[in-house]
Amino acid sequence: MFPSDPDNPPTPTTPSHSIHDVWLASRKLEHKGEIGYLAPGAHRQLNIRNAYLAYEILREHTFEMFRTIWVPRTSLVLFFNLCRGVFPAFRGYSQALIIDEVRLLITRGRGCTASRSFTWARLLRLLATECVRMLLESALDTFATNNEHIVQSSARFLIEYRQMEKRLQLDVPSLSDPVTRDLFQESDLFVRSFSGMTSLGLMSPFDFVSILTLTSEIISHLYVIYTLTHDPAHFWILLFSLSSALVPFILPWFHTGRAHPDSLYTPQEAQAAERQEKMRHLAHNDPYRPELLLFGLGPWILENWARARKSLLGLEKASIFHETAFLGQVSLNEIMVAVQHIPLVIMMQSSSATLGSFTLYRTSIQSSVYSIRNLINMTRLAFQGVFLMGAFCCAMAYEPKLEPKEDVRTPYKPTKRGMKIEARNLSFTYPGGSEPTLKNISFSLEAGESLAIVGCNGSGKSTLAHVLLRIFDFDGGELSINDVPIRHYKPFELHSHTSAVFQSFSKHSGTARENIGVGYVEDMDSTPAIMKAAGLAKATHIIDSLPDGLATKLDASGFYSSPCFTQGSLNGFAGERPSYPYHGLSGGEWQRIAISRAFMRAKRPEVDLLVFDEPTSALDAHAQNDIFDTIDDVSRLPSGERVKTVIWITHRLTTARRADKIAMIEDGTITEFGTHAQLLAANGSYAALYKAYI
Repeated sequence: MFPSDPDNPPTPTTPSHSIHDVWLASRKLEHKGEIGYLAPGAHRQLNIRNAYLAYEILREHTFEMFRTIWVPRTSLVLFFNLCRGVFPAFRGYSQALIIDEVRLLITRGRGCTASRSFTWARLLRLLATECVRMLLESALDTFATNNEHIVQSSARFLIEYRQMEKRLQLDVPSLSDPVTRDLFQESDLFVRSFSGMTSLGLMSPFDFVSILTLTSEIISHLYVIYTLTHDPAHFWILLFSLSSALVPFILPWFHTGRAHPDSLYTPQEAQAAERQEKMRHLAHNDPYRPELLLFGLGPWILENWARARKSLLGLEKASIFHETAFLGQVSLNEIMVAVQHIPLVIMMQSSSATLGSFTLYRTSIQSSVYSIRNLINMTRLAFQGVFLMGAFCCAMAYEPKLEPKEDVRTPYKPTKRGMKIEARNLSFTYPGGSEPTLKNISFSLEAGESLAIVGCNGSGKSTLAHVLLRIFDFDGGELSINDVPIRHYKPFELHSHTSAVFQSFSKHSGTARENIGVGYVEDMDSTPAIMKAAGLAKATHIIDSLPDGLATKLDASGFYSSPCFTQGSLNGFAGERPSYPYHGLSGGEWQRIAISRAFMRAKRPEVDLLVFDEPTSALDAHAQNDIFDTIDDVSRLPSGERVKTVIWITHRLTTARRADKIAMIEDGTITEFGTHAQLLAANGSYAALYKAYI
């Protein structure tokens, strides 16, 4: 992401600070006094500074990466690729011998019968040897390809698994850091490169092995050329041939054009890349579709995307045409190919030269140049891949920001009576914000008590719920759970003892069973458990009305629940109806599904805290009372004893008075705290709001 604060150092939880700094430095841009960062995945310039940074990454993580993907078959991959590099030279040598024998057979013509018989015998023997060589090469290549596929598939699964595992461990504070997001985006590009799916081209980490193949191939060809030109007089001929062959590939390096069309080398271009992705995100993501259509944003998005894309492609710069004008008019390759025939004419003056040696020489020269060109291109791609590998290794060592240090980590101990919560001078500021959203939050809630948080829109109620649930971290103050600082608990362990309904709850494009069962995946396959949770949320009638019951796929976008997508006829095919595999739900129905999801875990004995953020905002008053009666029942034992702490956020003050305590939040601060009767007697903001409500 651009721009990023270049003065903001890595957080204390950032792993391998040196490598993280090296990776970050490779993305740094300085242009006319302006500093910024390359967009994630953008090509690094091939210069001395970046070459040194790549060396640092290789020095630190090459062996670590090999240990990750190393299996016994990998040794065979290396061995077979080295053999593949030598095969072309043997092929050329074998074919040169056959050419010489054919030439001898033709030139001797009607000579001695014995001599011709000897030549035929030798030719047949060479042909048989060539056939055996071809069969062996084909068999070895087939085995090597299959072995490489097995190794690459297993390594790809392992790398993808580790990436997915680490990604799922990330918490909200970690993902709110733009540098961390960029780190994991480049790490994901590295993982995808195992299947050749990156902006860097078809460059897989296993293509590093191809560099060994090309190197061995070049060495074998050069050795063949050396044996043909060991005469000192032929050295300059060899040098001339190689030079003339390499000229077409070297000259383009000296023009000032961009090495890669997606390379972003200036802060302005990085900003254009960010704008392009932003517009693309708006165009491709369905949640933005209603406002996109309502406000007519299509032309605006298209115009901004086109302007950014043109800037990145260089279509607004006329200089790119001048840079390539000369090379576009002159076919330098054809000229140099003709020039390379001059050494052949000179070598033919030698009496020892044969047609086979000429052919072998010519083939070796061309193959060497072709391999060198491929090696250069492969090295360029590998150079970019080094930084993606550095991002992956750094990401795998990344510790989420909410994860406690080993020396203070404390296991959560259930109280069997609910969760005790105490906050003192708590404050929270959203990333990039200048003013705190929460400030000086102080309250105490005993285990088993219920708390209603009320206040005007934007006062910080939902933010406080996220802090209490350890979704967000707080900036200052103290927050303890069961008399233990909340930062001493592992978030995963703490979350296993809570259940919640968020105001912006998730809608999954999956079955009704999956949408409810994610609340407690261990019981997702248990129909009685699913239906019990739905019954608690009064959602049984919704399940019964679905075409396939719990197996019905629900539409999370909400765009295709109108009849026009499920009824009507296709033009020209009367009577045939288009089918849509997902079933739409109303806002109130989705809210009951979300409440059912929370009840999947809420009824569990290990759960000590229930948090409901506007759980009945889309329900009528009667349905709201039913839900809160159920919440009260779930939080108690059959004997009536309260065993779960309950917190709910609501705008409906008739619901708030059901709680043991009420917190009135104004401008991010709790201004009043107490029972419903106490707050009415205080005749403050809560009393005024309550009187206005009723």
